[in-house]
Amino acid sequence: MPLTSRPLRKLGFLTIGLFDETDPGQGHESTLQLIELGERLGFDSAWVRHRHLQYGISSPIAVLAAATQRTRRIELGTAVTPLGWENPLRLAEDLATVDVLSGGRFNPGISVGPPMFYDRVKDALYPDTADAEDFGYGRVQRLLDLVRGKSATDSSGREGFEVFSDRVQPHSPGLERRMWYGGGSLRSARWAGEHGMNLLTSSVVKAEGPEGEPVDFAAIQLSHIRAFRAVHPDGEDARVSQGLVVIPTDSASPEQRARYERYAAERLPRIVAPQGPARMMFAPDLVGTSEVIAERLHAHAAFREVDEVAFALPFTFEHEDYEQVLTDIALKLAPALGWQAGA
Repeated sequence: MPLTSRPLRKLGFLTIGLFDETDPGQGHESTLQLIELGERLGFDSAWVRHRHLQYGISSPIAVLAAATQRTRRIELGTAVTPLGWENPLRLAEDLATVDVLSGGRFNPGISVGPPMFYDRVKDALYPDTADAEDFGYGRVQRLLDLVRGKSATDSSGREGFEVFSDRVQPHSPGLERRMWYGGGSLRSARWAGEHGMNLLTSSVVKAEGPEGEPVDFAAIQLSHIRAFRAVHPDGEDARVSQGLVVIPTDSASPEQRARYERYAAERLPRIVAPQGPARMMFAPDLVGTSEVIAERLHAHAAFREVDEVAFALPFTFEHEDYEQVLTDIALKLAPALGWQAGA
């Protein structure tokens, strides 16, 4: 089997952290246990999705703060935090705090745009400023400036018994190099590159060509990666991580395999054509033995351009299913992609 042009260097996984409304603690504990398992299996990173007003983790930063105390090596990230729900100054403080607690292992992933279903939530989220809020790239720039140590105020020093800083505290100098942008459009990829961020790509992209024109997910994603690196200060060395859904079945039971295949089949219709007014394109979930999945990834034009992944776990599986999937990824699939634990 041919290796990719960029052998896999960094192996990560992404989870949504679902929970039962009547027992949310169990779901959060399950997420923390999966991160611990990921560290034992040699994964380089674990990422948590962000979900508001749903039964998934609404505060990944808090969950990952807990994970910093239960792990020692694995990097921890958000994929992604939608900035429309956040105050950049307060978020910068939280990000730096978790980075300090982790010993420099935090990888914040962010995105912009209005919050999902904004008309439904704006009165609760921004009761006084809903119509004045700016959800564009300027919000990211504010966050980046604060993380990088730019002044948040024009005053500092001692006042009475207290000492004040003019920049966000704690300041974690290495954090700015670990800021990721979650982009699914050509414009976002270019913006992230121009501003020196890393790029998170996922299983969703925008089909931005004329309607009716043939579309290919891998080709679109490849164009984003190349556009990003073309304007990034680090050029071809600029970091890109891909987040496709992979479900290896090497050690799965017959019942698990059947359930995984049903899950993927139910989601298959959405890959046929761009979806909705935004014309979003979805990648198919990759289900099968590690050998089969590796062959499909080697044939994926965008995968051949990256050396980092954060494979996405399906939304609705059980804890035991996630353990099986993670184990097969680390022990079977990743080595077939050129990855070596601890390399």
